[in-house]
Amino acid sequence: MKLIFVILFASLSLLAQNGLKDSIVKIYTVSKIPNYSIPWNSRIRHSHGSGSIISGHRILTNAHVVANETFIEVKRHGDTKRYRAEVEYISHQADLALLRVEDEHFFEGTKSLELGTLPKIQQKVTVYGFPMGGNSLSVTTGVVSRIEHNRYVHSGEMFLAIQIDAAINPGSSGGPAISDGKIVGVVMQQIKKSQNIGYLVPSIIIQHFLEDVKDKKYDGFAHLGFSTQKMQNQALRSLYKMPKKSSGVRIFDISEVFSVNGVLREGDILTAIDGKKIENDGTVEFQPEQFTSFMYYVDQKQMGEHVRLTILREGKEKDLDVVLKNTADDDLLVDTLEHDVMPRYFIYDGYVFTPLTRNLLIHSRSTLLQLREAASKWAGRDRDEVVLLLRVLADETNRGDHEFALWAVDSVNGHKVKNFQEFKKMIAASKEKYIVLRNEDGVEVVINKDKAKAVKGKILQRYSIKSSVNSK
Repeated sequence: MKLIFVILFASLSLLAQNGLKDSIVKIYTVSKIPNYSIPWNSRIRHSHGSGSIISGHRILTNAHVVANETFIEVKRHGDTKRYRAEVEYISHQADLALLRVEDEHFFEGTKSLELGTLPKIQQKVTVYGFPMGGNSLSVTTGVVSRIEHNRYVHSGEMFLAIQIDAAINPGSSGGPAISDGKIVGVVMQQIKKSQNIGYLVPSIIIQHFLEDVKDKKYDGFAHLGFSTQKMQNQALRSLYKMPKKSSGVRIFDISEVFSVNGVLREGDILTAIDGKKIENDGTVEFQPEQFTSFMYYVDQKQMGEHVRLTILREGKEKDLDVVLKNTADDDLLVDTLEHDVMPRYFIYDGYVFTPLTRNLLIHSRSTLLQLREAASKWAGRDRDEVVLLLRVLADETNRGDHEFALWAVDSVNGHKVKNFQEFKKMIAASKEKYIVLRNEDGVEVVINKDKAKAVKGKILQRYSIKSSVNSK
């Protein structure tokens, strides 16, 4: 009888796994990849990834699998037919996307996979996907080895991530990690030159994304516009009058556009968030004996919801109610990595201008300290974007300036530059004979407006550029 039970159990498990496999999807993407150093150029890339069918006849995958897409097709495990798909919602922050397939035949015989809860350390997971090296479905197993905040490569932002030891390779991205028959994470990234160290977007981040788009609009994950310092040094704790049994982190460098700017003060000690104790290293306990960034409790909130910050100010405790209004891109001077858009640029007299982006910093491998520092600063009321003179397209009218590159513009004819859009308006509205661009060090670039107008078409034709501007 025992043998019969074991055989029956194994058969049921096999049937369940086969039914699950029918809900795993291979995704074929054609992408238009921008060139941030030559912003009017791009290239076409063919790639593939993985996904899974969830409720509502939707396909869950990574944002980076379909980023910058121009054409998407999908096919199910066990089928050779490809179906046209489109992106319905995408979170580049959390590296997640939902796809729609109009042809309902695609979903015949499939079962929607359900989301599970956040797994425990050492919990077994099975990863499904279509990694490079073959066309058939790959199934690998491993265990959860670590859960903590990590940097998501696709956006550069920090969110909770699950580390597993199952084999993950290019093409596996977007595939589900299953435990107890439910999705506990989506394959996201791996550590190169490591042995089986991969990361998942956890189910609680996926659930936040799905809740967010229920109103048919993506709002994103909230950001707290201030920096914090660990309070592990005893002299520092004494200076800020922290009781021996208290813990927390020191608040400093508060964004001007953050919703509680003027209410929070530099030097306040953040001791708790929604009543959850913050340790001196900036972590909170989210599972027994498991700690991660205090942002864990912010990441579970939707935009527009409230969070309670408990602070210690001059030795006295105080609670502040904060409405979550901002994303990281609202607070930062240089936005997080951008996708699904072509680089903005503006060409005037052969001078090529563009906003400073993290994409450009990576693409150009710039080591200029000024630009690197800008990427760590908050946006302000007077400046929320850095405008660069990217390069100079050589002409007689700009002789002497041909070597200018990655040069930050601080002012136009004495007026400070707020952002790229305002910069273009300042150039167009100028009534002066000369446009004088100046950087923070006092170096100037001078453009003769009449000569710039006269050579506009000639310069674009010479360099095979269709348009002098892309401002979308």
